[in-house]
Parts: sequence; C-alpha cells; structure tokens
Amino acid sequence: MTEKPFKTVIEPFRIKSVEPLRRLSQSQRAQVLREAHYNLFNIRAENILIDLLTDSGTSAMSAAQWAKIMEGDESYAGCKSFYEFEEVVKELTGHKFIFPTHQGRAAERILFSIVGGEGKIFPNNTHFDTTRASIEYTKSLAVDLSTPESRDTQSNYPFKGNMDTKALEELLIKVGSHNIPLVMMTITNNSAGGQPVSLANIKQVSAICKKYGIKFFIDACRFAENSYFIKMKEEGQGNRSVQSIAKEIFSLADGCTMSAKKDGLVNIGGFLTVNDEELANSIRNLEILTEGFPTYGGLAGRDLAAIAQGLREVIDEEYLEYRIASLAYFGNKLEKAGLPIIKPIGGHAVFIDAKKLLPQLPAEKLPGQVVACEFYRLGGVRGVEIGSFMFGKYSEKKFIPCAMEYVRLAFPRRVYTQAHIDYVAEVAERVAENANKHPGFDVVSEPPFLRHFTAKLALSTK
Repeated sequence: MTEKPFKTVIEPFRIKSVEPLRRLSQSQRAQVLREAHYNLFNIRAENILIDLLTDSGTSAMSAAQWAKIMEGDESYAGCKSFYEFEEVVKELTGHKFIFPTHQGRAAERILFSIVGGEGKIFPNNTHFDTTRASIEYTKSLAVDLSTPESRDTQSNYPFKGNMDTKALEELLIKVGSHNIPLVMMTITNNSAGGQPVSLANIKQVSAICKKYGIKFFIDACRFAENSYFIKMKEEGQGNRSVQSIAKEIFSLADGCTMSAKKDGLVNIGGFLTVNDEELANSIRNLEILTEGFPTYGGLAGRDLAAIAQGLREVIDEEYLEYRIASLAYFGNKLEKAGLPIIKPIGGHAVFIDAKKLLPQLPAEKLPGQVVACEFYRLGGVRGVEIGSFMFGKYSEKKFIPCAMEYVRLAFPRRVYTQAHIDYVAEVAERVAENANKHPGFDVVSEPPFLRHFTAKLALSTK
C-alpha cells in the first residue's frame, strides 16, 4: 500500500543553535538609512532585523559541516582537506583540474584576467554584477543573451533563465569566434529573476560552442537548485536524481566558476575548474601569485572540508524540496500583499518588479532602490536592488538605464523560519501602501566599478 503524502513541506532539519535579533524602531531605522546615504550595503548587520540582502555566505552550516571544521588540515601545502575537497568536486563535475579560491569572484577574476582583454567578447544568458565587472575590468565586453520569454515577467514559462541560442549563433557569425574566448551560462539565472535554465538549452549552447571551437563554462553558484527545477519541470527528467542531472550539466562544459557560498552551503569559499591543461597552468601560476598555494587557494583547510561536506548535502532532494517550497510560499505571500513579482518564482529569491510598482518614477530616480529602502525603513528587512542602480551606465554623460528594475529578496539557506517569512510579507503590505509617496534618489558619489556597493545617494529634490 502506497503511503499518502502530506501536503505540508517541513524543514528537513531541527535547529541546534540560535542567534538573537535586534529590533530598531522605525524612526531609528530612518536615521540609519540617512547615515548610510541610502545604500543598504553601508548598514551594520546588527541594525538589520531580517537580512535578505543575499543568499551568498549566509547559510547555516550543518552539524556534519561543523564536525568537518574540526577535522580541517591546516598544512600550507598538500593538506588532506584539499584532497577530500578535490575528490568531491571531481566526482560532481568530472573536470580535470580543480582550483580552490576564497570565493566565486576570485575564480572569475583569475579566469577573465587570463582569457580577457581589449576586443574580447563574453556572451552569457545574463551576467551577474561581479562577473560583468571582472570582464569589463579587462576592457572586454560582457553581452547578455537572455531568452525572449524572460521579458514577460508575468508569464509562467518554466525556463526563463535560458540563453537565446539563435542570438548566440548570430553573434558568433557576426564578430567571429576568435574574438570570443568562451561562452558562460549562469545557473540559475540570478539577474533574470533567479530563473532556471533547461537541460535542453544547456545542451544546445554546448553544441554551438563545440561547433565553433569555443570553450563553454558554467557559473555554477546554484547548480543544485537549477538541477532540481530540471527534475521538476523539464519533460523526460522527472525520474532522474538531482545528482545525475547535475553531473550531466557539468559534463557538457569545459569548466566552471563556483561561489560555494551559495550551493556549497558555506560561509566562505569557491573554486574554478577547467579541462584544458594549458589554461590550468596559467590559472595555477596566477593563483599562487594572488590567492595562495593551489592546495588551499586562499582558504583554511577547515573551509575546504566544510565545502566538500556541503556539496554532498546540497544535492539531497528532501532539502531541495524544502528550499524551493519555502520560496514559493514566500512569493505567493508577497503577491497577496500587493507586490508585482517575477513569475514563476525562482529557487533562491523572490524578485519584485519595482518598475510596475512605481511606474511614476523614471529609472534615473532608482525605483528599485526606493523599494529596497522602504523594506528597511518600514520593517527592518534588507534586500538588494537589481536594476539601474546596480547596472545603469553613462555614455558621454548620458545615463543609460537597465532594462529591468528589480528588488531581490534572497533567502539564506536553513536560517529563517515560516514566521520570519510571514513577517516579511506583512512588511511588504506596508511597502505596497507607502512606496509610491517616495521622491526617488539622486546619486551623490560613485566608484567606477560595482557602484552599488559603495555609492552614496540622497533623496531627490528635483
């Protein structure tokens, strides 16, 4: 007799350690915002009630991971923890050369420092901020080729993270494959609303790269969540394990960059993998110069051991079911609160469409940042803008806005409970009621790269 499943998806763990939260009054939060120049990155974490700025490095580690911390081998060269880490990553990816780094952006910097340069072009389904910055720092061009279905924020097309393969091939023909050292695929597609990429699309991009003799790389930060979506949504994949799907994805690529701070379930660390020996030699030399010896790559041995354990845990399908169900619950609550969200709901965050919520505010007034700041002012919740504050540019002093104006509320893994989610939804109701009264922001000062991390803003008076 088959057991009837329960409707409620519970956390597949119990809480063993807790950390107190600090609650400020609304007037205190307003003062904190002013002192931070309306940049949420400048707010001290102790002044945040619910921190949804990122799911990167904010996970709660398991008891097994903490046990691995105690087992970490801190030898400078050839530590035991590296070989355990290397074995797990090789088993997962099938790639030949494994290089630990202190986090994902270090892997990106090393890779694009070697293959980038003036005149080079790097296509992606959608580059995230650090990837784009690493490319542009080398004077290369980062090109986004998101699928046309991603432009309709309200459709339920299941794989809006896909790359436009027709546009990719047209670009290769137009500029010549010699100008494109590699093509990258970000899974899940963070900047496009945390949307997954289908296995079929990954296969198509891989085949195009092989046809033109170009390397194909995966930005694998959320590979497990993407693999789970493939299992749940893609025809013919439902009877496969998440692990087998993940392995097939990596087998289609020539290498990957990984921030283990996401689907590695750790607070620090990442890695870079490649199959090409010549490229591996260049990576090794640069890593020794900038990250440390190749068997620790800027990490303590205990961190390598924790990553290895995290990569084993993240492909557990009971954990992934809970993770995806939690985000679906959260997204549905935000929609009921009156906020326009990106559909379908992704795996690590819910994205609010600030352009729809605040149609009266032009992109120059940073509507996404307005919504993000209102979440903090009204409820102590910190999210992040993904729009013209993060990606807006200037050409001959003319502002070029981003195509989207999103606010991302990213949930750390295994950290918050359903009551926290319900509280954020209540805050969302107040944001929906109050945000349209905001005048917007003007940029007072900004750096040349990744301006959203340190720029200073002021309330608009124009």
